[in-house]
Amino acid sequence: MATPAATAALLLTPVQTLATNGARAVETFTIDGMLHLAIPQLALDIPGQPTAMNGGDSDTDALIYRWKAGRFVEATTLPLPGGEDVEFFTLGARHFLATCGVRSCRGPYSLDTEAVLYEHDGTQWQPFQRFAVFAAKQWRFFTLGERHFLALAQGVTVEGVVPHHPRESYLFEWDSERFVPFQRLDGRWGYNWAFARIGAQHLLAYADHVDGSLIYRWEDERFEPLQRFDPTGGRAFCFFEAAGTLWMVYANLSGATRLCRFDGTQFEPVQTLGEAGGRELKLIDGAHGRYLVRVCFITGTPHDPHTSLTSQIYRWNSNGFDLADSFPTTGGTDAATFVADGQRYLLVSNSLSAKVRFRADTVLYRFDG
Repeated sequence: MATPAATAALLLTPVQTLATNGARAVETFTIDGMLHLAIPQLALDIPGQPTAMNGGDSDTDALIYRWKAGRFVEATTLPLPGGEDVEFFTLGARHFLATCGVRSCRGPYSLDTEAVLYEHDGTQWQPFQRFAVFAAKQWRFFTLGERHFLALAQGVTVEGVVPHHPRESYLFEWDSERFVPFQRLDGRWGYNWAFARIGAQHLLAYADHVDGSLIYRWEDERFEPLQRFDPTGGRAFCFFEAAGTLWMVYANLSGATRLCRFDGTQFEPVQTLGEAGGRELKLIDGAHGRYLVRVCFITGTPHDPHTSLTSQIYRWNSNGFDLADSFPTTGGTDAATFVADGQRYLLVSNSLSAKVRFRADTVLYRFDG
C-alpha cells in the first residue's frame, strides 16, 4: 500500500507533508489577508506502549501554521488535549476559533474536558469563553438570518464511564456578548454537522454513531426532526444545490456513503459512493467542475483497525457522481480546500499510520480539477 504522500494520478500532486500526531481535522482561515491552518491532534505515541487507536498521550496541542512562499510554516500552538476540532468564524470584525477535544491525560483518560473559544486580539489568540463538555467531537458555526449559532457534537457510550459534564449535543446562540445554550439534542455519540438553506427552509444535519443520524428543519423557533438515517455509524453530511435541487451526501463509517436528492419533504437515495470506512466529505467547486472528496478512516474495529485505505474524488455529472481519482489515506479524518496564488490545493489529515501509530503526516496536494 502506498504511503499518504505518494503521488496520486490525475487530479492530485503532493507538494508538502506536515508532521502531525493523531490529526483529526484541518481548518484553513484568513486574517488580515494572511492564510492560516489549524490542526487539532488527538494523541502522541507513548514509547513502549502497544499499538491502540484509543491509546496514547492526549495532553496535546493544536498546531497553527501560516502560508509563506507556497508552503505552510509553523506559527504557534494552542493547548488542546485530545484535539478533535477547530472551527474558525467571524462576528463582524471579530475573529474566533472554537476548539474541542474528546479526552485528556495519558490513561486512564478523562472524557470530561473543557472546550475553549478563542478570540484573536490582533496579535494572538486569547481565551474568550469556556464550555464544560464530554467527549467533544465537533463545533459548527452557522447563521440563520441575523442569528448566530454554534453547534457542538459530543458524547460517547463507554461501559463504566459516568459523565460529570453535560453529555448531549447542544446548540448555542450568540446573545451579543457570549454563546448561551439554545437547544439540546438527544444523541449520545455525536460526530458532525452540516447546515443548508433551500428556499425558505433551513436544515441542520447531525451525525451520531449510536442513536441514528438526523436532519432537522427549522420550525417555530427551534429545530425539529425531519428525517432519520442509519441507526448506527453516522459520521458526516454535506449539502449542495444543483439546477434548483438540493442534494445531500451522507457518510457512514460502518456502511455505504450515499447521495440523496431532496423532493421537498424527504431525501431519497439515488447513488452509492463507496462502502464502509467513510468519515468526512468535502465539496470542491473547481475550474473544471464540482468535485466531492470522500475521506476514509478505518475498517474493522477499534480493537483491530485496518487504517490503510483508499479515499476517493468524484466529479459531478448533473445527475450523480463519477469516480475521478483516488488517493491513499491512513486513518484519514478530514479535508480542506483553498486557493493561494491562483492555484487550488487540497489538505488531507491522517490520524493513524499503517502500523496504527499516531505519528502520521497531514498531506498538502495541488488540486488540478
